Order: sequence, then structure tokens, then C-alpha cells
Amino acid sequence: MNPERHIREPNSSISEKLSTEFRRIIEQHAIYCVYQPIVSLQDGAVYGYEALTRGPRNSIFHSPMELFKYAEKTGTLYALDKMAREKAIQGSILDHDQQLLFINISSEVIYDPQFIPGKTLEILQKYGLDPRNVVFEITERSSIEDFALAKKILEHYRKQGYRIAIDDAGAGYSSLQAIAELHPDFVKIDRSLIQDIHTNKIKEYILETFVTFAQKMNIQLIAEGIEHRDELTKLTRMGIHYAQGYLLGKPELHPASISEDQRGLILEYRKLHSGGTSWSIGDLVTPIQMFDRKAIISEVANYFKINVDAVGAVIVSDDVPVGLIMREHLFRQLSAQYGFSLFWNRTIDHVMDEFPLIVDEQMAVELVSQMATSRSIQNLYDLVIITSSNKMAGVASIRTILESITNVRMETARVANPLTGLPGNLQINRDLHKRLKEQKTFSVIYADLDYFKWYNDRFGFQKGDQLIQFTADILQQAIAVCGSLYDFVGHVGGDDFIAISMIPNPELLCQEMIRRFEQGVHRFYGGEDWDYIEDRSGNRIQSEGVTLSLSLVVCQCESPVSLEQISYASAILKKKAKAYNGSVYFSHHIGAAGAAI
Repeated sequence: MNPERHIREPNSSISEKLSTEFRRIIEQHAIYCVYQPIVSLQDGAVYGYEALTRGPRNSIFHSPMELFKYAEKTGTLYALDKMAREKAIQGSILDHDQQLLFINISSEVIYDPQFIPGKTLEILQKYGLDPRNVVFEITERSSIEDFALAKKILEHYRKQGYRIAIDDAGAGYSSLQAIAELHPDFVKIDRSLIQDIHTNKIKEYILETFVTFAQKMNIQLIAEGIEHRDELTKLTRMGIHYAQGYLLGKPELHPASISEDQRGLILEYRKLHSGGTSWSIGDLVTPIQMFDRKAIISEVANYFKINVDAVGAVIVSDDVPVGLIMREHLFRQLSAQYGFSLFWNRTIDHVMDEFPLIVDEQMAVELVSQMATSRSIQNLYDLVIITSSNKMAGVASIRTILESITNVRMETARVANPLTGLPGNLQINRDLHKRLKEQKTFSVIYADLDYFKWYNDRFGFQKGDQLIQFTADILQQAIAVCGSLYDFVGHVGGDDFIAISMIPNPELLCQEMIRRFEQGVHRFYGGEDWDYIEDRSGNRIQSEGVTLSLSLVVCQCESPVSLEQISYASAILKKKAKAYNGSVYFSHHIGAAGAAI
């Protein structure tokens, strides 16, 4: 037997089976979509879903990687991509018309002669969706070769209302160039940059660059592949807009909405990130006139004529906002040629803006500002509609939003610590007075670095600042993991911090702070060794380096407690902790009968 033929026959057989199986999938439309939630890191609401294609469950082409790789190899990528888009739209599970459906499109498909504008719109209309609900997510299975042509094609879709996302930023062939050339609405940060970001400073610095860039370009960032709470905490504190990953929801045919516990965690992390100084958009809500979507235009026009200061009105259906009509837009429509005769007796839903900016009352004012100011120039000064549990709550004007941001930034800059951005002494004292007034049990943890002067002298002030920032990070991370919704972290100054917590077992919080500190502090030594270190008096001491001393004062408030008592108890505990070689905490209860150190 010819050995070459003996080798070729199995390969030929496998190739034929693959071809037959793939052809069957295409002919029978034997693919389906699962949906993974994309969650807002401002209010914990589900912002949209990414549609992910799957082949038949028992097929070699079940994996989308194998499926699309084979289609690309055999020149059938467009046929598969078109089918995947239709399946994604057909099975769409959007809860309301403000949510988005993210649909993957290979960069190669853009150039395909069969990529005919209008085909996706036909599919959307068939299933009752609108282009403004769809985000084309450009995947980089291969690099984009002709950015000018790609930009021209995508601009056509943008004009219809579609939005554009660049996938796998930080891992693709040319994702940075794609961002620069295509000016996407969203950038999805690849899992490779997200994994363990809470312990990897290099990844953190790279992501900080993305955040700064996104703010300047009005781009929304989506972090992919989040699997751990620490990652979520860090990303929320860094100002990432949206998150996606197994921690928040797995890809499923009908994924459950994010749980209240998960939403509570995100709101808690957001509070920690803002240091308690940021406003939610609900704080700015003002009432506004509402009309049913079937109200006659003449009725709305007469309202504006009588109420000369009214700039707009919200159009609702069963108390759910479905549109916005601005005074200027309505009168411009009516004053056009034949406008009066065409519109006067028609219903308001014929001329309203069907896609105004609608946000939940919990969303941070700064994020709403970014969303509002990234709108087209025609809608830049339109009112922002605010909802509570998806029901109409009121509106906020652009002027009010920008003024509130200015006030918050001025207040934060005035009282926050400039190195860590954490609340300073003024806010710390406010928080302590508030808790003492409430007379509920709470705990105060004073944190202090041991031998920090030695570290500063040996490694320099820049490294010292980095160690201070690291300490601020681990305290906040520990609070996020073990603390409660109303906990607080402040920076007294230098290497002194304070944490205030309402949890019933604050000892666990101290243990978590020490664990995180010990786990990460070694990387600040750069591999150096030493025989001894020096304390502030110049005495030589055997030590492995900087340690963390914690003083835990539990205020039971069964009897009156004062700030002086808290400070006195903390000073004694700090002295005990400093006498101990290594990271440690000592605790004491005050405000209860018989309590003694």
C-alpha cells in the first residue's frame, strides 16, 4: 500500500466530514445565540446584552471560534455572519427600549461585497426593534486593512442610529488604531488586562490611560471577563462605565436579571469610589409636565404658549417615559411649510424624540454628564429624563447637571487628601459626629504604617507615595469585601488612615486589611535585602520591612461616647501595636459598662 495515500485518506475523510457538517449548519440555520448581560457600574442596572453565537451542541462547530474560523477558511464568513445577526435579533431579550443589543461583526465582513446596507434594518423591523437598540461590536479575528473604507461604511450605519464598539482592546491586532480611526461609541477592554487588576499595578496604569482617553473622547468603557469581586471593586473605583463577566452573569438563552445583592454591591463600591461626595442624578430631579403619547399636538402646543418658561415636556405611556418634546423643536415643526396643517391634529408621538436620554435616579451625575454631552449638537441641550424603577420621576437640565459637577469637584478638592483622593479630616470629623449622633454601634479603625520614615529615606519619596496609595487601596478593597454599605475610609494625613464600619464583626475587617497588606507590600522592595532597619529615633531594629498597625475601637454607644474617648482609646491601642514586631491589630470597646483596655 502506498504510505502517502494511507496518510492522505484519513485527512481527506475528516475534511469531507467537516465540510458536510458545516454545510448542514448553514442550510438548516442550525446555530443559536446566548446572551450575556452588560451591567452599569453606576447603578447596577443591566445596560444591555451581548449576543454570542453557538453551533449545534454536539457538533465540533459548537465553539464559535471553530465555527467562524472554518467559515473564514472556506469563504463563507458573510453567510454565517448574516445568519448570526438574524439569530441574535430574533432571540433578543431586551427588557425595555433603552437597553442595547451588542452584535459581533468580524472586521473582514465589512469589506464583503454582500455586506449590503439595509439588510440588518430589514431584520430589525421584522422583529420590532430599532437601530438605536443595536451596537455593532467589531471583532478582530484579523486586522482592519482599509480604515478609510471601514469608516465610510460604518458611518452609514451610524446615521441610521446604530452604535459602534471595538472589541478586545489591549489584545487585538490593531485595536488602538481602530479606536483612533473609527471613533467608536464603546471600547471593550480585553480580559487579559482585567484579570487580577487589583494586584497588578502595570495593568492598572494601562487602564488608567484608557479611562483618561475615554473621558476626553466621550467613549464608554466596558470591562470584559470579570470573575472576582476584587476586580469589580477596582474597576468601579477607577471609573469604568460598564462590566461584563461570569461574576455578573453567564451567557444563557434567557439570563436572569442581576440580583439585588449584586446591584447592592455595585452601589456600595460606587459609594466607596466617590468618597461620599458624589451626587446621584436623582438628587437633581425636578418635576415636569407630562403628556400621554396619544395626546393631540395642539394640546401640547397650547401648553407651551401658556407656560412660556417651559422648555420641554415628557411623553409617557402608563407613567413610563417613551419620548421627549422640546418647545423649540415642536414650534420649528409647526412653523415649517404646511407644518401647521400636517401636524396640528395629529398625536404627539409623531413628532416627539423617541430616543431621549433616560437614566435611573441612582446613576452618578458625572456619568450622566458624559452621556448627555456626547449627544449630537441638535440634542445637546435637551432635558435628561430621570426614572425610578423605570417609572417617570422627573428631569434635569444640562445647566443643573454641570453646576452640580462643579460644586462637587470644588468641595472634593477643598477637603480631600491630594495624594490618595480620599476624604480628609473635615469629612472624617463630619462622619464621626453623624454616627455618634445616631447612637448606633460602629467601629473605628486607625491604620498606621510602621517604619515608613525608614522606607522613605531608603527608597525615595516617589516610592513612598506609591506605598501610601497602595495602603489606601487595600483599606478600600477590604471594606468593599468585608464591610457594609455605609462604611467609610478617610486619609488623616501622611501614613495615617481611618476606616469607619457598621459591621458586627470588625475583627474580620482588620484581619482582611492585614492580609492584603502583607500579600502586596513585598513588591515595593524591588528585591532588595537588609540586615536591619531604623526607627524614627535612629535605633536599629530587626524587621522584614514596613508593617501595618491597626487600632480597633468599637463604639457600642450604650452610654454617651465622645471623639476624645475614641482618640484616647486609639492612642493607647496604637502604642501597644507599635510595640509588637509585625502587622497586628488591638481592639477595645467603649460606650459599654465595664469596658476597660
